[in-house]
Amino acid sequence: MKVVILAGGRGTRISEESHLKPKPMIEVGDAPILWHIMKTYSSFGYHEFIICLGYKGYVIKEYFANYYRHMSEAITYDFSLGQDNTMKVHRNSVEPWKVTLVDTGLNTMTGSRIKRIEQYVGNNSFMLTYGDGLADINIESLVENHKKSGKLATITGVQPDGRFGRLELEGNTVNGFTEKVKGDGGWINGGFMVCEPEVFNYIEGTDDVILEKEPLQNLAHNGQLNVYKHQGFWQPMDTLREKIMLDELWNGHAAPWKVWSD
Repeated sequence: MKVVILAGGRGTRISEESHLKPKPMIEVGDAPILWHIMKTYSSFGYHEFIICLGYKGYVIKEYFANYYRHMSEAITYDFSLGQDNTMKVHRNSVEPWKVTLVDTGLNTMTGSRIKRIEQYVGNNSFMLTYGDGLADINIESLVENHKKSGKLATITGVQPDGRFGRLELEGNTVNGFTEKVKGDGGWINGGFMVCEPEVFNYIEGTDDVILEKEPLQNLAHNGQLNVYKHQGFWQPMDTLREKIMLDELWNGHAAPWKVWSD
């Protein structure tokens, strides 16, 4: 099953970083968040990716064009032969990935980006996620849940942590503070979706279709949208504050989403 990753947005809420590179290429630790997402899927045996490019897509193209070098422990360049210089890569370890990079347009909306990669998916089930969210999700359980549902699409439901602590009040008097609580009992779409090829029929061939609107809403209306409830770690990287938090987890060897071994 191929994995489709939406990586074309501008990431305006993290403009401190995204003015130089597309959001999925912003680093967590020493690697782009896109790499972390791909490692998650790869750890469950899914090695074939279709990446939807848009804003500064050339940065992602160049990253994978030079991926073999990026993952090398050492490289020797021999210029003693003049124009016939050679390069030797030492102790290189790369994943068995097959990566298809598709330019889906600069201002194309999420649903329309997906429609544009239909030919690369073919008449097969596929997985789909956003290029800016990490989770310790069990992909095997997600796929099994989707198959058992018999529906055309499954989204992963998550309950994000509350951003602020809560005041304990008695009238206008503050009696204390409570820690941040995990959401308010509601679920949101956390990405990590599984889709049947019939989902493409729910997307019109224009540039302004937002996946989270008509396509998913119509699937839900027709009783064809399943949810896989994930109660573990999930965190998007929408702001610089969230990037710093993810950096600290990774650099402190406490990253919950690292479900793979080195």
